[in-house]
Amino acid sequence: MMQKALSRRQFAGLVMTGGLTAAALIAARPALAIDPVFTKRGLAIRGYDPVAYFTDGKPVEGKAQFTTEYEGAVWRFASAANRDAFAADPLRYAPQYGGYCAWAVSEGYTASIDPDAWKIVDDKLYLNYSKSVQRRWERDIPGRIAKADTNWPQIKAGG
Repeated sequence: MMQKALSRRQFAGLVMTGGLTAAALIAARPALAIDPVFTKRGLAIRGYDPVAYFTDGKPVEGKAQFTTEYEGAVWRFASAANRDAFAADPLRYAPQYGGYCAWAVSEGYTASIDPDAWKIVDDKLYLNYSKSVQRRWERDIPGRIAKADTNWPQIKAGG
């Protein structure tokens, strides 16, 4: 049976009201899942520069002339220097959990991200679905990261 995709508003409403039961998550998972790190126009993290989160301390849109491929995704950067830094050490700059929402992965599924909902913890970039979801994630960052780290291998494998 094919599941109907949840809209951003429906998903956010379920998250904020606590209405995402285990059964709802299992039923919604195929509708929420997207190709790893692809979220807009076939671009990783919606075309934002992952290096800028570290160097500028804020989300910065990448430019079409500064791109590279990594993990099957196209990544954009604000400058050639940022592109080159990423190419030299992508594990340092790429967001955790394939660019999916860190809170969702801690709950055992995937969801897209809002580039403005981000945090660097222990020199790693974490993205969230929205700022309201990020506030929930921030209530227990170490616990959420531990859960997401445990869940990610199975999620990544498609299980």
